Amino acid sequence: MAEIVWTSPALDDLNEIAEYIAVSNLSAAKKLTQKVFDKISRLENHPESGERPQELINLNYREVVVNPCRIFYKVDNDKVYILHVMRQERDLRRFLLQG
Repeated sequence: MAEIVWTSPALDDLNEIAEYIAVSNLSAAKKLTQKVFDKISRLENHPESGERPQELINLNYREVVVNPCRIFYKVDNDKVYILHVMRQERDLRRFLLQG
């Protein structure tokens, strides 16, 4: 069983997305946040289950999608590091260059 480790940037990303949604729909923001945490918790038992992002095919990154978010992570031994959360419509390369 893998340990899930949320990085500060990933938590900040998710918080920004949830806050943006909460301005117009608090209930939707709460549901999205819960769906993200539920989906990520499944990685404890299936850490390799995410897809390899097309933009990062040469790196050891994986992603899971919870509409409207892409959640990027890396598996290292028995740990799953949640690295970034971004809205699907954003350009990944530009998003990573901002960080």
